[in-house]
Amino acid sequence: MGEQQHVKFPQEVIDEYAALGVDLQALFSAGHLGTRMGVQITEASAEKVVGTMPVEGNTQPYGLLHGGASAVLAETLGSVGSMLHGGSSKIAVGVDLNCTHHRGARSGLVTGVATPVHRGRSTATYEIVISDEEGRRVCTARLTCLLRDVNPGDGAHVGATA
Repeated sequence: MGEQQHVKFPQEVIDEYAALGVDLQALFSAGHLGTRMGVQITEASAEKVVGTMPVEGNTQPYGLLHGGASAVLAETLGSVGSMLHGGSSKIAVGVDLNCTHHRGARSGLVTGVATPVHRGRSTATYEIVISDEEGRRVCTARLTCLLRDVNPGDGAHVGATA
C-alpha cells in the first residue's frame, strides 16, 4: 500500500502518532500483501475505514473475485479501525473473521467500508461491506480484534495484526 498519500485521518490521530514519531501511512496498511493485491486505504478513523482493491489480479480460476481476496480487504480495513480505536498504546490482533460472499465481481474496483459493531477496552468488532462499482454488495464480513497493550519486551509493535 505504498501509495497511501490520499488517506484522510482525523487530526487528533495525526497529532497522537506524530508525537510518537510514528509514520501513519506505514503503520495503517496491509503491508506487502496489501501492496501485491493493490489495496488502497482512502479514509481511516475509528468510526469508518474505507478502502479499495482491484478485481484484476485477485481472481479465482473462473475469473471472479477470489473470496480470500475479499477476506484480505475486510481484515485490513477492520484491523485499521481496531488499531485506531485502541490508540497508540494498543496493538490489534485479529481473532475472528467471517465472510459471506453474495455475488461475484469480474472487473473494476471493489470498495470496502468498515464500521464498528463493538468498541470495547479489550476487543473491537467491525462489519465490513464490500461493494462493486455499481454499488452492489459483493461480500459482508465481520472481524473481531483483540486489543493488547503494547509491551516493548514481547517483540510486538504498534499496528501489528494477526
